This record gives sequence, structure tokens and C-alpha cells, in this order.
Amino acid sequence: MAQGLPSTTSLEHFSQKLNRLKTLEEPTTEKSLQPHLTTLELTLLGVGGMVGSGFYVLMGTVAKEVAGPAVLISFGVAAVASLLAALCYAEIVVPMPHKGSAYLFTYASMGELWAFLMGWNMLLKHLIGGAAVARIFSSYLDAIFSRPIRSFAEAHVGIWQVPFLAQYPDFLAAGIILLASASASCRARVYSWLNTSFSAISLIVMLFIIILGSVLAHPHNWSTEVGGFAPFGFSGIMAGTATCFYAFVGFDIIAASSRETQNPKRAVPMASAISLGLVAVAYILVSAVLTLMVPWHSLDPDWALAEAFYKRGYSWVGFVVVVESISAMNSVLISNLFFLPRVVRIMAADGLFFQVFAHVHPQTQVPIVGMLVFGVLMAFLALLLDLETLVQFLSISALLTYIFVAISVIMLRFQKAPPSSSLDPGSREGTEQTSAEPGQLRPALRPYLRFLGGYRPGAAVAWALGVLVGSAITLDCVLVFGDSALHLPPWGYTLLLLLSSTTFLLSLLVLGAHQQQRRQDTFQVPMVPLTPALSILLNIFLILHQSYLAWLGFFICLLIGLVVYFGYGIRHSKENQREQPGLTATRGSLEEMVPALQPTSQAPAREPSHREQPASP
Repeated sequence: MAQGLPSTTSLEHFSQKLNRLKTLEEPTTEKSLQPHLTTLELTLLGVGGMVGSGFYVLMGTVAKEVAGPAVLISFGVAAVASLLAALCYAEIVVPMPHKGSAYLFTYASMGELWAFLMGWNMLLKHLIGGAAVARIFSSYLDAIFSRPIRSFAEAHVGIWQVPFLAQYPDFLAAGIILLASASASCRARVYSWLNTSFSAISLIVMLFIIILGSVLAHPHNWSTEVGGFAPFGFSGIMAGTATCFYAFVGFDIIAASSRETQNPKRAVPMASAISLGLVAVAYILVSAVLTLMVPWHSLDPDWALAEAFYKRGYSWVGFVVVVESISAMNSVLISNLFFLPRVVRIMAADGLFFQVFAHVHPQTQVPIVGMLVFGVLMAFLALLLDLETLVQFLSISALLTYIFVAISVIMLRFQKAPPSSSLDPGSREGTEQTSAEPGQLRPALRPYLRFLGGYRPGAAVAWALGVLVGSAITLDCVLVFGDSALHLPPWGYTLLLLLSSTTFLLSLLVLGAHQQQRRQDTFQVPMVPLTPALSILLNIFLILHQSYLAWLGFFICLLIGLVVYFGYGIRHSKENQREQPGLTATRGSLEEMVPALQPTSQAPAREPSHREQPASP
């Protein structure tokens, strides 16, 4: 081989480094976080993460500029996509409640590079999400007081006409983030109490708005004389869905908090479903009464809900809405700041991020360095970046995370269960009784699908999953760009639509024909592979509505993350330090790496090894 070219052995070793799996040793920093959140507190934590800027600002923007009164349908479709993603999140988090997060599950089942990309994506999502909330918060306050801040900035700083950047620096948004960072640095239990109070007040105010708004509603505002129910058509509703999805991105704070939950196996899926259901119903009903109270084209996007009550002569209700909106958006902002340093802390504890961020304050139990550093960085983003850019960045990051989680659920279901978790004959209630292992063709279908029977377990599933994702991308591209960017003739559009739809359904049927893991000791998403497949399809559809500039900015952020990993994480990884010569974890060792995915109390006795931890009672 020519000098300077890497050998095959070197390339293989490098590939093994990228795919090494995490052992389940409990980091020292995790032990300081004690479980204290109940199901009710976790539900209100999810409500607090979702009710805020989307409720008081985004709703008016989408109603006036994108979808009209049909914004309530946009919220409904966005809620369905979010619920599917939330159920997938719950399945991969609940089996590992002592850690909690999609990042750690990915590290234990997929490999180190994929785990870093997942963690980096989650970091970006909450960093940008907090900056976006602060920009909306600032715009809302400015609109209430007749925009003095905007006038002052434009007069003394001028108007910027640069892609990605705002028209003027938003010093108020930066100050709001710094103040919220100080609030989020308090003890976790104090934050939980504050969030519970804010969320309960939000639900009460929303109920009051729905009741009074129903009394003040005029059905004439949905008539054709005013523009009709869906003045922008189906395309407007779908474009509104892509924007309304932003209103639900805070639900994953529930999964991220599973480590601090008293009973995560029950609380996480229940809190996810209940909080999303409550918030979705609230968004749909409030958007309905808003567009019935005043004509949709007369709304002020910056403070539509409060202004609607002012226009109808109920100024005191408008004042209540203003006060509640401020507290709700503050709750969402603190939720982002609460979650962000915890993701960074877990990555730092694994050696994939700088070690200084792994420190937890012994008294407040808060990753104080991460809170301060990322609070300042978030303030800098809110100071300079445009709100629309921030929202689109956030949507891309969130949707990519949800797509990856849904794919992970399908992969987990069709993987072979660890031998150590085999149940004894007296405890197999709820477990599928069959000689076929997960990933193999179901025995009843073997006579009819002989061409699939010759593959090793999991091989046909892997191919079918790849085809499913590819056909979902093709189908969504045809739906989104078929009439505009692609300029397809009617016959070409129909042909591509039929081919991609048929391929998607066939790959779904192939997946369903294979054996899955069936367990009762943990939460499992119903109707797999249909549920995660629909989540993949919907999320890809929504992500294609984002602008090219937003994609460019996202890839720049992703490139920065890869520089961090290959410049620091790959060398300082704890798994790298743990490796012995010739012993590198591979994908096939999932059974050894994730004993927590199976009930250890029923496992046969065996000698402990240095890679195993005693099961928690």
C-alpha cells in the first residue's frame, strides 16, 4: 500500500471507534439527582414547556398570514405528529429510567457517533428554542407598549439587511434570557414548584378564555364574505402545520426529566399523552374562538389574543391575557434553560463534551457551568438572529430528532432480546409465545413469504426499514414539491405518487411480517411498525416546508458539532479509555450493553462482570 494511505486495519479500527457502545455504568454526577417528580408534576412540566409563545403569539401569526381560521386544523395535525413522536420517545426512555434521554439510548444501542449527533441536535434544539422564545417574548412586550424598543433601535442602530440576522439587535430578548438563566439556576425542586404553579395558572386562564370567547363569538367571521374558513386552501393549512409544530416542541422535557421522576415507567407515557392532549385541545379551541371573536385578517400577529379582547371592549380580560402570557413564556424559557445544561452534563460525563460541563453544584443540584455558559450563548443568539430563522432552525432540529427516535423504536422492536433476560416458564404472561426470535419471519407467514425466510434475523428488517424511510422521503417530496419546484406533468405526478405510496406500504407490510419483542415490564408504543412509520412520514413532510437558508444554517451548526467530536470527544470518550487492545464494542453487543432493557429480577444467576451493574430495586 502506498505510504501515507491508511491501512484496512486502521480504517476498521476507526470505524469501530465511531460505533462503540456505551456501558451502563452510573456516572458519579448522576447520583446527585434524586427522583422527586410525580406524574402530576411531570404533566405540568410538559404543559409549561408547550404553552407560551405558540399560544399567545404564533397563533395570531399563522391565522392572519398562513392559514386563516383553519389554523385550528393546523394545530390538530401538528398535535398528532407530536403525539406520535412523544410515544416513541417514551418507549426508548422508560427502559433506562436511571439515565433518561434519547441520547443515552442511542449510545447504548446505535454507537458513539450517532449518540453524539443525537445529543448535539438536542442541544441545538433547546439552545435555539430558548432564543426564539425570548425574541417572541420581547416582540410581545414591545407590541403592548406601542413598540418603543423597536423605534429606539431603528433610530439609533439602523436596519440590518443581512440573511439570518434580525433587522436590529434585540437587547431586551438578551436581557430576558440572562434573567431567566439566574432563575433556572435555583434548586431543581424550587424550579419544579414554580413551573407547576405557572402551568396550573395557564390552564385556568385558557379555560376562562375559551368560555368567554365562546360567548363573544360571531359565526359571521368564518363566512365567505370575510374570506371563509380556509382562505389559503389546503396548502395554507399544511404550511400552517409546519409552523404550528413549533408550539409542541417542548413535550420532550418530560422524557428528559425521567431521571428525576419517581415512577418513570408509568409517569413518562401518561404525562406525555395527557399534557399533549390538554395543550392540543386548548390550542384548537382558543384558535377557534379567536378567529370567531374578530375577523382573521384584522389580527395583530404580535399580540393577537390580548388585542382581540381589547377590540371587543373587554380591556380587563386583555390585561389578564397579557399578564398570563408573560408568565407562560417565562415558563417555556426556563424549561429550555432547565433542560439544556442537563444534556450537556450527561455528554460531558461520558467524555464526549468538555469536562467542565459535567460539574453539578452540590447544593442546588444544577449544572451551574453549563447553565451560565449556554445562557450567555442563548442570549447572544437572541440578540442577533432573526425570529423566523430561529423558529425554522428549531423545527429542523426537533423534527430530525423525532425521525431518528422513530427509526430507533423500529430497530429496537426487531432486535434479539438479551439471553440474560429470558423469562422462566412461570412468568411469561404477556410475552409472545413462539419459536421465532425478534427479526425473524413469523412462522404463520413462512409458507407464503418464502423469499424472506432465507435471511438471517434482522437483515430483511434492516432493508425494509431503509426502503420505508427512502419511500417516505420520496412521497413527501412529491406532495410538497410536485406542483411547484418539480414542475411535474399530471401523469408524472400521479405515477410518482402511486409508486412511492405502494413502496411505503409494502415495506411496512414486510416489517409487520417479522417477529417483534413483546414485553409487559415497560411501556411499548402500540401498533408498531405503523405508529413510528406514520411519525417518520409526518415529520419528513413537515421538515420539507423549511427554507433553504434554514437548512444551510443547520448544516453549519452540525459541522461545528462534528469538529467538537473529532477534535475532542473521540479521544476523551470514557468508552475510548475503557477499551482494551483487541476488545471494541460493536453493534452486535447490544445484549451485553443494555441489560436494563430487560427485567433483571427474572434473569438466571450468573457471574457478574466489570460491564454489569446490579439492578436497582
